[in-house]
Amino acid sequence: MKVIHASRFSINEEIYQQEDNVFVFDKPYQCTSFDLVAKVKYAMKRKFGKKLKVGHAGTLDPLATGVMIICTGRYTKQIDSFQAEEKEYTGTFRLGATTPSYDLEKPVDATFPFEHITEEMVLATAARFVGEQEQVPPQFSAVRIAGKRAFSYARQGEDVEIKPRQITISEFEITRCELPEVDFRIVCSKGTYIRSIARDFGASLESGAHLTALRRTRVGQFRVEDAIQPEIENNTDDNE
Repeated sequence: MKVIHASRFSINEEIYQQEDNVFVFDKPYQCTSFDLVAKVKYAMKRKFGKKLKVGHAGTLDPLATGVMIICTGRYTKQIDSFQAEEKEYTGTFRLGATTPSYDLEKPVDATFPFEHITEEMVLATAARFVGEQEQVPPQFSAVRIAGKRAFSYARQGEDVEIKPRQITISEFEITRCELPEVDFRIVCSKGTYIRSIARDFGASLESGAHLTALRRTRVGQFRVEDAIQPEIENNTDDNE
């Protein structure tokens, strides 16, 4: 997978005016959350001449874009409260196929019939997902198991048990249905994995599904329309 590292995008350094701050970025596609934090940390150290605390309030997968909150200095103490905020996502499911990661990070590993699925079935299934429920996070996730991230086990081919978590989906709107593709808007609680929703959505339709696009459009009061836009450099090379 090609990843845009910190050296491959730039941020207008005029935003770094004080040590204690909350930055809301529109994370670029194929950029890791770690690299965005690293970019801010480096710029802050260069600006103020000392190492400052820098952290993010909720990671985003490399293939996802959208709202990512980065706190610096004293505002790092508010990270937990930002992480607890309600989140909104838009994106696309592709029915009829699954991948080990439930998105495009890994290639398709199985295909399923989807010709029996109708738009009415898609709408009814989305409605059934609204409410409190238990969700099993993906094997390829940052969930900690015995001190290691789940993705570490998955990349080594180890199957580990991940306990379900309580989540809430307050809104699940289907915005386009052109099978096998389905566009959606979801408003959900902390800890919700949209990739897991893709997995469960496909299974509920007696098929399979994986995520082909994801954008976090809101975290609490912070909206992507107001976010800082990093600039991707044109000389980006492919990196594995």
